[in-house]
Amino acid sequence: MSEPKPPTPTPGDTYKGWLFKWTNYIKGYQRRWFVLSNGLLSYYRSQAEMGHTCRGTINLATANIAVEDSCNFVISNGGAQTYHLKASSEVERQRWITALELAKAKAVHMQAESDDSGDECPAAPPSSGQGGGCRNLEIQSTLRTLGSKVEDLNTCNDLIVKHGSALQRSLSELEALRVSGDVGDKMKQVTERATLFRITSNAMINACRDFLSLAQSHSKRWQKALHSERDQRIRLEETLEQLAKQHNHLERAFRGATVLPSSFSNPALGNKGGVPGKGDASDEDDDNEFFDAMEDPAEFITVPADPKYHRRSGSNASGFSCETGMDDQSVNFDELSLASNPESPQTLELEPVRQRRTRIPDKPNYYLNLWSIMKNCIGKELSKIPMPVNFNEPLSMLQRLSEDLEYYELLDKAAKCQSSLEQMCYVAAFTVSSYSTTVHRTGKPFNPLLGETFELDRLKDCGYRSLCEQVSHHPPAAAHHALSEKGWTLRQEITLASKFRGKYLSIMPLGSIQCLFDKSENHYSWKKVTTTVHNIIVGKLWIDQSGEIDVVNHKTGDRCHLKFAPYSYFSRDVPRKVTGVVTDKDGKAHYVLSGTWDEKMEFSRIMQSSKGENGTEGKQRTVYQTLKAKEIWKKNPLPEGAENMYFFSSLALTLNESEEGVAPTDSRRRPDQRMMEDGRWDEANAEKQKLEEKQRIVRREREREAVKAASTPEEAVTEDSINDSPLKTDGVETGTEASEVSDETDTEDSPPLTPVASPYGPSHVPFQSAHPDNYQAMWFDKFDDPASGETLHVYKGGYWEAKEQGSWDMCPEIF
Repeated sequence: MSEPKPPTPTPGDTYKGWLFKWTNYIKGYQRRWFVLSNGLLSYYRSQAEMGHTCRGTINLATANIAVEDSCNFVISNGGAQTYHLKASSEVERQRWITALELAKAKAVHMQAESDDSGDECPAAPPSSGQGGGCRNLEIQSTLRTLGSKVEDLNTCNDLIVKHGSALQRSLSELEALRVSGDVGDKMKQVTERATLFRITSNAMINACRDFLSLAQSHSKRWQKALHSERDQRIRLEETLEQLAKQHNHLERAFRGATVLPSSFSNPALGNKGGVPGKGDASDEDDDNEFFDAMEDPAEFITVPADPKYHRRSGSNASGFSCETGMDDQSVNFDELSLASNPESPQTLELEPVRQRRTRIPDKPNYYLNLWSIMKNCIGKELSKIPMPVNFNEPLSMLQRLSEDLEYYELLDKAAKCQSSLEQMCYVAAFTVSSYSTTVHRTGKPFNPLLGETFELDRLKDCGYRSLCEQVSHHPPAAAHHALSEKGWTLRQEITLASKFRGKYLSIMPLGSIQCLFDKSENHYSWKKVTTTVHNIIVGKLWIDQSGEIDVVNHKTGDRCHLKFAPYSYFSRDVPRKVTGVVTDKDGKAHYVLSGTWDEKMEFSRIMQSSKGENGTEGKQRTVYQTLKAKEIWKKNPLPEGAENMYFFSSLALTLNESEEGVAPTDSRRRPDQRMMEDGRWDEANAEKQKLEEKQRIVRREREREAVKAASTPEEAVTEDSINDSPLKTDGVETGTEASEVSDETDTEDSPPLTPVASPYGPSHVPFQSAHPDNYQAMWFDKFDDPASGETLHVYKGGYWEAKEQGSWDMCPEIF
């Protein structure tokens, strides 16, 4: 390691070098590159990072510098920041201490001068184009005064040099006369003093010259900042003027929409009214905003784009907000025109939006002794352990799937996008938004019974409706289908697998989610990440999401790779962090997404990418130059008192609300779930056991029929006797209805065909697979999707027609 140049007392110098900084108890001291400049001490992992990523900065004006021993010292600003540093030697430490003390004194002095000048000229907003105000005049006057003073000092220096040289010559001549010894000594003293005088005067002039140079450099910086502020103010004035024009256009358009006849509903007029103003405003907005550098993700880092990209690609950069803005405006105009058109069907069916409930009964504070449950399970098979509703929340898994539609507006906006890459950003944000409701939801949803359904009809107020059905119990699988009037369809089939690791429980959703858009015919698919429930045995339960998601557009080849960072005590990242990159079919990156899955997501357009330095694992990371990040999704606040209502969102509070006309298999009609919501947990537990036993009996009968249909009469009798034999365990007996036999058991999410501990061995599991269940879903059929190559249950129709007719004769009586 090369030794840096020792600092000098001259203020304003930059001091750089390597120091060891304390990180944590695992990594200890790590070598970092430190830079001291303008009263600020900054550090980087390497010299190469100085161009884009600063790891930390501390202001020395308010810092305390303390020496611990020969090589260690501490810098702290009162508790918010503390750097424990170690130099390679005592000499190196002393050099840094000297440089830091000088920089601190300079920073304190400059801060005091700044405060004094601020008192003399109070800050006020500029009221005209002069913009600089008294502050700029004061700075210019000070610089002129400094310049004149230094010119005077230069003149004095010339005179001192001239007369000093003459004095030196005269003294030399006197010494050459060889007079008495006393006179010679006197002359020698005078010569030494004259030399010291000349050296001192030269040092004074050098210091003044350095001061002038420093003042001139600050003058350039102040002038540049002044010009930047003036340009910013001019752009803001132009933006305000455009917004005022747009406001006038919208007012005139609104008055025309409410007064003129229905012929006003020409969509061209909507574009004429408000789109150009919004597009121009967006251009100006993108022209002066920059994206702040974010903390390094594992694969890439982002830095602000060069300003030239903002000017050069203003229209392209604003296309995202401009296009969606046009669509939003056109939607508003369409709604106005429909409201004013007497021939519109909406005028004939104007109905008030239903007021849905905003509260449910508070969660009872029941004490649950885990030992009282486990002690009754000794010697029993794991599949026969009944789990009480105390661990549940009063919603079924089908209703939890429907909660994915809480932020359906993201898909509405995606349906309006002209570009598939922009559409991908909205679809990716929608995938993240589905996890926002899980952050505090530690209760387990009820596992649906086979054939159970749940409808969510929001056609009148939100423009969509969805249907879920439990289509299988071996493995437990639920199918979901949602259709929107805005031109999108969402379908998914989810199967849950779980692994218990002692301290935590990992839940792995299997299956895929697909979203189709009518207008663009884009077909997206993705899978869910792993959900981990921590502190199963001891401590407070908390939930984390981790893993990676690839959202794929099968039509265009576009892809968005999302990474959910797992929580780590030693990580410097924000908790629950999500990052993603949107690329086209050629792998070129176009957008960066970042945020957290429990709060919000932002996106930013990539203007340029380059290869950066190697990361911690030796993998080369990509550096993206981006425009300023814009918010694409933000979590809705929880309703008041949510902590007493299972932390339900506003949508979740309405899911189990009683509705007329729903199918008899709807989750709202499930009695044990309703009793739990009402606070009658003891009755709910008893009712739950009755439902499980009923489903067990139905399952056995269905298996007998399947065996008789596939076998000879003699074999059927033999199989019936085996089915009735006590040697057949309930874990095999119930087979695909794992969630009804042990809905609430510890093994309900175990992988299919995994034998449990049984005195009779695992030989009965192949027997179960030899006679599969012949259950057919009521509203869904299996479908081989040619785009994604996956097989899933797809809605086959008929449900909403049956609801309109009120005909539910085909539905089984599962409750």
